[in-house]
Amino acid sequence: MLAMALHLRKQELSLRDIAAKLVITTGKKKGRHPSPATVMRMLREHDEQTVGV
Repeated sequence: MLAMALHLRKQELSLRDIAAKLVITTGKKKGRHPSPATVMRMLREHDEQTVGV
């Protein structure tokens, strides 16, 4: 899901648009779309890890 979110961010889509295109594939919420806040958190954590290296 992260790879797809990064791809969509490169296309300059909004967080709402990215969240609408993603689907949770595992866990209790399988088959649902993540919230824009979840997408923002996921992308922020990825950015912090890549910049920190």
